[in-house]
Amino acid sequence: LETYTLPTNTEDPSPFLEAFYKSNRKETHITQVPPRNPPTHLQHSTPTMADQTPTAAQAQANQGSWGAFLKSIASFNGDLSSLTAPPFILSSTSLTEFSSYWCEHPSIFAAPAKEADPAKRALLVTKWFITTLKQQYASRSEQYGNEKKPLNPFLGELFLGKWEDEAGTTELISEQVSHHPPATAYSITNLASGVHLEGYNAQKATFSRTINIKQIGHAVLTVPSPEAGKKETYLITLPALHIEGLIFGAPFIELEGTSFITSSTGFTSKIDYSGKGWLSGKKNSVVASVYPTGKEKDVAYNITGVWTKSFEIHQGTAKHNSSKTLVETYDAAQHPTSKLVVAPIDKQHPLESRRAWKGVADGIAKGDMDLVSREKSAIEKAQRELRAKEKAEGRVWERRYFTDRQGAGDAVLESLGAHVGLPATGDADKTGGLWRYDADKADKVRSQAALSEADQAKIAQEILGQQKSS
Repeated sequence: LETYTLPTNTEDPSPFLEAFYKSNRKETHITQVPPRNPPTHLQHSTPTMADQTPTAAQAQANQGSWGAFLKSIASFNGDLSSLTAPPFILSSTSLTEFSSYWCEHPSIFAAPAKEADPAKRALLVTKWFITTLKQQYASRSEQYGNEKKPLNPFLGELFLGKWEDEAGTTELISEQVSHHPPATAYSITNLASGVHLEGYNAQKATFSRTINIKQIGHAVLTVPSPEAGKKETYLITLPALHIEGLIFGAPFIELEGTSFITSSTGFTSKIDYSGKGWLSGKKNSVVASVYPTGKEKDVAYNITGVWTKSFEIHQGTAKHNSSKTLVETYDAAQHPTSKLVVAPIDKQHPLESRRAWKGVADGIAKGDMDLVSREKSAIEKAQRELRAKEKAEGRVWERRYFTDRQGAGDAVLESLGAHVGLPATGDADKTGGLWRYDADKADKVRSQAALSEADQAKIAQEILGQQKSS
């Protein structure tokens, strides 16, 4: 690493994985680890920095910054929370948008509600989860190493949208519920079926030969039961991951270890991840089994394949897999994602991601890093001043859609957490709280009248430091 330099035959300086950076010109921290690049329909229509061709001088400066950053990572021990990242890796997309990856295929998301058999419902939930991995952790084109750093959300930032397809209307709510530590909470509801997902996540990154990331948080899927008036829940843990290809300037995410899904109906799914080794193995490999909770050897279904491409579902254990046991083959290429519909920027709430970060996004599109720095600094300064004012007045920021249930007890974690290694507190100390979707708050928001232009301008100025002209 001490002598490593960037390739000189590329217009894009192979920027390091954006997920680990909180970047600006004065203060840059490695914080949250989101999935890979968002799909086209989630991005601003203006081109990002990745679309800009740097001049020779810019390329040389970028190479120097990149090399210095690699050296700083190599010599750093502990949690990567205070390293300076080069500024040329910015994306115009905020981390709050990444919650949409959970439901790029609404029909697969809602499918468990139509299945009467508990074991098959558990299988369909596992299938849905595995189909989300490609969008969460790999680029659409599967061209690794072209990542840009997403915008680090401010406390209270929102991202709202919906999908309209054969599954009906599916609504997304994403909110930055904590800034220190950074954590994003989300709620996704398919209105026709009643299937609902909620969860929250944060990350901790450390360096040992490569960058290793522990994902903190969990998700809870609620599926209406065939029995009238009843619902079943699925507690979902998140996989660990690390970065491959860093030294070669072509970084990509590889999942590792094991994650679990356990249900109130008595079934658990164990999902193992592995990658390509020196001599064997395939990139992005996944092996999963569905079994009665506590009876891991009594496998009802197993799944094997590559989570970025295709996988097979079989009855029974993997050692007996054959054409006779095959239930389904899923090919990601044959399942295009549904388009997420987001309100036009001028119709959004001032705290919604694309409206709040429009000035930064415009600067990135123009390649104007001075403009980017000014716009980011204005938001960050306003946020610091607001936190100081809240502290002086003994107030806390009121979350718009979520509530911290820490200390109140959580029925899902208390009943299912032990099966998948999650504490009853949900690691609240590492995510700023035990966050749950608050339907009463959501109803209150829906009942409120639209903000006047004057109110919108006041929010933008006081919370984001933005003048009306911006």
